[in-house]
Amino acid sequence: MEEKLPTKMNYKLDFKGNGEAFFGIVIVNWLLTIITLGIYYPWAKAKQLQFIFGKSTLNDDPFAFHGTGKEMFKGFVKVIGLFILLMVIMGLFMFMKMPLIGLLLFYLGIFAVLPLAIHGSYRYRMSRTSWRGIRFGYRGDKKEFIQLFFKWFFFTIISLGIYGSWFKINLRNYVLSNVRFGDAQLNYDGDGGDYFLLNLKGYFLTIFTLGIYSFWWQKDIFEYYIDNLSLHKEDKKIEFTSTATGSDFLGLVIINLLMIVFTLGLGYAWVATRTIKFIFDHIALEGTIDLDTLQQTEENFKDATGDDISDFLDIDFIV
Repeated sequence: MEEKLPTKMNYKLDFKGNGEAFFGIVIVNWLLTIITLGIYYPWAKAKQLQFIFGKSTLNDDPFAFHGTGKEMFKGFVKVIGLFILLMVIMGLFMFMKMPLIGLLLFYLGIFAVLPLAIHGSYRYRMSRTSWRGIRFGYRGDKKEFIQLFFKWFFFTIISLGIYGSWFKINLRNYVLSNVRFGDAQLNYDGDGGDYFLLNLKGYFLTIFTLGIYSFWWQKDIFEYYIDNLSLHKEDKKIEFTSTATGSDFLGLVIINLLMIVFTLGLGYAWVATRTIKFIFDHIALEGTIDLDTLQQTEENFKDATGDDISDFLDIDFIV
């Protein structure tokens, strides 16, 4: 008897937020952060994330971000303390007329916390995100990740930067493949060699076309990030596919730039929401996982220190 193949389903990612609503949140956040000399920043960040996640939907059901300003403030204080300590150490060496050593120790200290920032950011952000009450989670091992991070960085240094493509893709493979969505598991299957060739082609074609190809280069990178991502549950899976074109990226960037320039920066809220909308509209999902069968497996984690460090250092959440 012939085995019946699982029925393939389509899934819909969407972003229902708009610039007007987000602008109201952003402007209040800016004012309160200025008035409180930065103290309000963790609450501002929490409100923005709650808005963005709450307006993001999968099959018309919204995601939710459960992180709070109080949680983020605790992490924020730790991060400020760390940077004050590094500044004091640098200042001492400046006082001893050894500025180069002071600067070196400062930047080494910053670099040393990078893997902690990435690991902590994923662990906190994932555990505080849910969909239909099913939490996400991150199961990477901190010690293992730190060892791999510095090993890959060492290879990047001794190869004079050539290994950088492998470094970045190895990070994505490790981090994303340790993300859980209830009892389903994300998987990222990129290859550093492919990524290196993609960027090598993009670099030279951008030069030869006086910058015009940069939008198609960005399309290729986006496509590589999305097309290698999948979600697995037992023998079933959902595959992600990019539908964006170079022309799509050209239109997005040009309009975003014009909105920022002609509104003197006040159009940021509209730029942010239309960019998120663009990303969601250009990701197609097809697979065999029945989302109604997802089961809760992940625990809560409330230490936002890593998230605050990554935010302070302006690290992209998805490396």
